[in-house]
Amino acid sequence: MDIGVEYKHLCTLDEALLREAILAQPELAWKEQPLRQQNYEVHRDTESIVLLFCDESWPEGEVYKEKGWDRLSDLAMPLAHDVLDKYYPPGGQIIRAIAAKLKSGGRIVPHRDTLPSFRMGHRIHIPITTNSAVQFNIGGKPCRLEVGNAYEINNQARHSVMNLGKEDRITFIFDYVPPQS
Repeated sequence: MDIGVEYKHLCTLDEALLREAILAQPELAWKEQPLRQQNYEVHRDTESIVLLFCDESWPEGEVYKEKGWDRLSDLAMPLAHDVLDKYYPPGGQIIRAIAAKLKSGGRIVPHRDTLPSFRMGHRIHIPITTNSAVQFNIGGKPCRLEVGNAYEINNQARHSVMNLGKEDRITFIFDYVPPQS
């Protein structure tokens, strides 16, 4: 959604239990749902644990619970709802929820999220791990997303990420579509 700025800090939060659960996932969990990497070239250097995902035809299509739901939703969804309850109108729908890993040395090339659902939904990032060599740019401007915080990004502006560090960068991302007026 175009939020009028590159990104905005929403709040501080305690993501420690979710971080522990995500970091405890076996390596196989990061490879069990390669759809994003296969279908979207910009995500070739990423891996994902998918909790919720929607059809490209959404809102006509459906939102599906994926394999990551059973392992992470008990911690991830209350955290997501805490953010939503503070900053967004009730009655909408979370249509995507993923733990996304940008591998050490990986890149997400400049792009805009183009599906209609991305124009309708708020994209919220909760950093799980990061390092000082992660370079995240939105609208040509650098932004630093820190662990212990939640942010909304403008996914309609060109954005890119480079992880030049030695550690993977992991973010819990969810998309919330508010109720239609």
